[in-house]
Amino acid sequence: TAVNTAEPFSKHQKVEVQAKGGSGTYEYKLNKSKWQSSNIFNDLTGCQDQLISVRDLKGCQNTKSAEIVIQYYPRYFTPNGDGYNDYWDINCLKHNYESITIFDRFGKFLTKLDSDSIGWDGTHHGVPLPSSDYWFIVTYFENGIEKQFKSHFTLKR
Repeated sequence: TAVNTAEPFSKHQKVEVQAKGGSGTYEYKLNKSKWQSSNIFNDLTGCQDQLISVRDLKGCQNTKSAEIVIQYYPRYFTPNGDGYNDYWDINCLKHNYESITIFDRFGKFLTKLDSDSIGWDGTHHGVPLPSSDYWFIVTYFENGIEKQFKSHFTLKR
């Protein structure tokens, strides 16, 4: 099993792998990295699925794998029309969240995103907002349990 032991959405995600059976002497690998003796992977980022593999060094030749998604949100976005970071959204929660509500630094409601949204484009009523920090609340589901997370990100122009 692979468990993310860090606080949800923290900058420094940590995954710990527990293996059972076999000889008890294992090596571990994250995605296509090199095999390692440690069952801990630190400082993981991004919203892609992480494939964790385990192999027994003294016996069974079968490699077992498990997938885990790292909870991460973009710390900034740059809505300048260049095709990169033009929308802010929490992609690793796609189709697994109820809503994301975005506010300015004074708490003024700006927009609400649902799981079908492409993200926020940095405008309010069609008017581009200035570079600044913006706050959000995401209501999402983890193992069937509804949770909320609050934080902020930066819009850079």
